[in-house]
Amino acid sequence: MAGLLRTLLDPARIVLAVQSTKRTAALSEVARQLDGHPSVVNYAGFYQELLARDRLDTTCLGNEIALPHARTEHVSELVLAIGRSRAGVSFEKDKQIVRLLFVLGTPKNNPMGYLQVVSTLCKIFKDPANREALLAAATPEAFAEVLLVAEEKLLAPA
Repeated sequence: MAGLLRTLLDPARIVLAVQSTKRTAALSEVARQLDGHPSVVNYAGFYQELLARDRLDTTCLGNEIALPHARTEHVSELVLAIGRSRAGVSFEKDKQIVRLLFVLGTPKNNPMGYLQVVSTLCKIFKDPANREALLAAATPEAFAEVLLVAEEKLLAPA
């Protein structure tokens, strides 16, 4: 059974060298990968809602990971862009440094899809070996493969 991440992951939307160490600039750098995505109806609107949601409450998950997201009418399908920062991005109000950013856009009419993606990612992130492999991946394709293999293990019968 194919997992949900397989439909969302696109190595062209994975930035392995986020340059900015400031939260808003780093979010922009990663979210910009979704500009022009066929499922993003209005990128500027999506980005503004992403920032508004991020200001509202923490998107940090711990373990140097953040999941900035927006439920919005500006996307027609779930979309995902990923950024990795070697130096780390300062999420000041959370007093955390983030090295992995998973920017997720989800249509307002599909809360279940969003919850499935977040649940899958959180289960993957729980394993330190997965986090280390994501931090070590040499290419966007290798990064995506780490996520896909981890998701397949989650879906495999026990």
